[in-house]
Amino acid sequence: MQQYNEKVIDYFMNPRNVGDIPRAAGVGEVGNPRCGDVMKIYLDVDENEVIRDVKFETFGCAAAIATSSMATEMVKGLTIDEALKITNREVAQELGGLPAEKIHCSLLAEEALRAAVANYREKKHGADLSPPCAVTCGGCDQFDAEERFVAETSRLAE
Repeated sequence: MQQYNEKVIDYFMNPRNVGDIPRAAGVGEVGNPRCGDVMKIYLDVDENEVIRDVKFETFGCAAAIATSSMATEMVKGLTIDEALKITNREVAQELGGLPAEKIHCSLLAEEALRAAVANYREKKHGADLSPPCAVTCGGCDQFDAEERFVAETSRLAE
C-alpha cells in the first residue's frame, strides 16, 4: 500500500457510508471489466432533490473503496444537480491524489453516482433519463468506456 497517501489509506481502512439503503430513491452500479472493480451507490433523496443519505458497496482494490467512500462524502447534502457536477478528478484531488494506474477508480465512482441519479430520475419521471454517453449508458456508440478510461488515465498522468 506504499503507493497510496495517508488519506487514501484512511478512506480504505475506515470507509464512510458503507452499506445499502433499503427502498433507495436511486441505485447505480458500474464495473470495470479490465480490473474487476464493481461499485454500487444508493441514494436517499428528499422532496427538494437533496441527497440526505448515500451509501456504497464496492468490490475492488483500496483505491476503488477509497474513491467510493470519498464520493459519497462529497455528495451528501447536495442537490442532485450539484452532485452531478462532481468529477472524478475532484474525487481524486479530495483524496490527495491517486497513482496514475488507479485513476479509473475515481472514474468509476463518478459513473456510479451518475447511474444512481439516472435511476432516481427514471423512477421519478418514468423514463430513461440517463446522461448521454455515460459509461453506464450503453445506449449509443458515441463514447466507449474503455476509450474514456484510457483518455482520463493519460490526461491525469501528465
